[in-house]
Amino acid sequence: MYPDDGFRELGRQECLRLMAEVPVGRIVFTRLALPAVLPVNFCLDADGAVLLRTAAASELVRAIDGAVVAFEADDVDAARQAGWSVVVTGRAAVVTDPAEHARLSRTGPVSWVPATREVFVRIESELVTGRELVGGRTLYGVSLAAKDG
Repeated sequence: MYPDDGFRELGRQECLRLMAEVPVGRIVFTRLALPAVLPVNFCLDADGAVLLRTAAASELVRAIDGAVVAFEADDVDAARQAGWSVVVTGRAAVVTDPAEHARLSRTGPVSWVPATREVFVRIESELVTGRELVGGRTLYGVSLAAKDG
């Protein structure tokens, strides 16, 4: 991350714990040689992998299967000027093993936009980084609260 930016760096386990508390994140991938970002619902597998469920014929599946992607989740309270952001970077792959697919059908995410034929995508959590801003204060003790003019 950026060690001198005033935010508190989060450890891997803390990042995964926070991610497990929110239902929506953003997948960052390459589409037509340009960066693309899509909001998606997700869940985490026991090993920390990010799991998505989407239409088998979707453009997203074609773009990310076998590619290195980033996945970001956050929770921000603008009124308190507090929040956190976590980024998982790793290889995305469509789950092809029938036993794994059956397990994820029971325990994995449920698509918010169901399709006739769906697949699960696993994003390995090869790199997990996160940062937090607590209560509108930086690590330097500087208040971020708006000043009366």
